[in-house]
Amino acid sequence: MRPEHCATRNHLEVFHNRVLPSGPQRIRFRTLVYGSTLPLLVWTGIAGFLHHALNAIAPMILCGLFVTLIALVFALRRRKKHSVRCSFYGALGAVLAGSLDGF
Repeated sequence: MRPEHCATRNHLEVFHNRVLPSGPQRIRFRTLVYGSTLPLLVWTGIAGFLHHALNAIAPMILCGLFVTLIALVFALRRRKKHSVRCSFYGALGAVLAGSLDGF
């Protein structure tokens, strides 16, 4: 697959358009995380609140859910012949972008 089809460009454009390079280029992991700052902060805050309000098991369940979803999306992308890097970046971006759809 070509790099412009594999990167999670749409996810990054939603939150931080200014971090993207112009044109189709490979997106580095740092750029993916920087573009995902808002979802990461929101879910870190939710996990911290759950730990404070309930106990340590609630954030572990939340993290387990995220890991399971990332693994599932990774497997689906690998099945569609994406590279390992593209599959991981796409899975991480898709889960973070999709997790904030309800807010």
